[in-house]
Amino acid sequence: MKVTVNKETCIGCGSCVAICPAIFELKEGKSVVKKQPSSEKEESCVKDAVEACPVDAIKIS
Repeated sequence: MKVTVNKETCIGCGSCVAICPAIFELKEGKSVVKKQPSSEKEESCVKDAVEACPVDAIKIS
């Protein structure tokens, strides 16, 4: 699983950080991926963050 955040789409609401702080952080008002998920638990929280993102800025490939 590879996670990316579209910085142009991101509105910096912080829901991904609240749900999955091990993977996401806010920098300059936008979400960034600070590390790729490396466990099932991290992959699960990334999927929850994708569902919670109000502007669909988080993508999994």
